[in-house]
Amino acid sequence: MRLFQDPHAPNPRRVRIFMAEKQLGARGVSVDLVEVSINDQANRAPEHLERHPLGLLPVLELDDGRTLRESMAICRWIDETYPDPPLFGADAWERAQVEQWNRHAELELLFPIAQIFRNTHPFWEGRIKQAPAFGEIMRELVAERLAWLDHELGHHEFLAGDHYTVADITAVCALDFGKVSKLRLDPDVHRNLDRWYQQVKARPSYKA
Repeated sequence: MRLFQDPHAPNPRRVRIFMAEKQLGARGVSVDLVEVSINDQANRAPEHLERHPLGLLPVLELDDGRTLRESMAICRWIDETYPDPPLFGADAWERAQVEQWNRHAELELLFPIAQIFRNTHPFWEGRIKQAPAFGEIMRELVAERLAWLDHELGHHEFLAGDHYTVADITAVCALDFGKVSKLRLDPDVHRNLDRWYQQVKARPSYKA
C-alpha cells in the first residue's frame, strides 16, 4: 500500500497514528509513505489531482490500484481489514459511542481549529480568501469547547469511554494542529484534558 500524505497536516497524521496502533508493520503489511507537500503545492500537481480531484490529503492506494480519499474512510477500511485492536468499537453500543465522540472531535475541535489556521495564519495569505474575523470567532468557540471537553473527561478515561479509540486520535491531532495558531492547553485550567493529553501523548503511536 501507499499513503500519499503531508507529514505536517492533521488528517494524514490521523491515518498514520491509526496505522501505528494497528502495528501493520508487525503484521507484515508494507505501507509506503509518499510525501505530497502542501507547502510546495504538490497537492495541486496534475498527478495528485488524478488521485484526488480536490487536491486533498491523505489518499491510500491499495496494492490492486484502488484508492480511498478520506481519512476516516481509510481508517474504517483498515479497522475492518485488521480488526485487532478495534479502534471503532467492539460492539454496536461501543461503535455508536466512538462515532459520536469522533464526530464531536471533528466538528467541535478539528474543524474550528482548521478554520482559525486558514483564516488567520500568514501561510494562507495569497493562497485562499481569508476572513480573519471568522477565524477569531472560531478561536472563541474552541476556548468554549476545551472547557466542555475538560468537564467530559472528568467522567471517563478516554473520549469514548475506557478504551483508546479513533476519537482520541482525532482529538489529539486537532489539539496539536492548534499549536501553529497559538492554541495551548493550560494544565491549571484544563486538568482533565491535560491528564488525557499526557496519557495519549505517551503512546508510541503518537510519534507516527
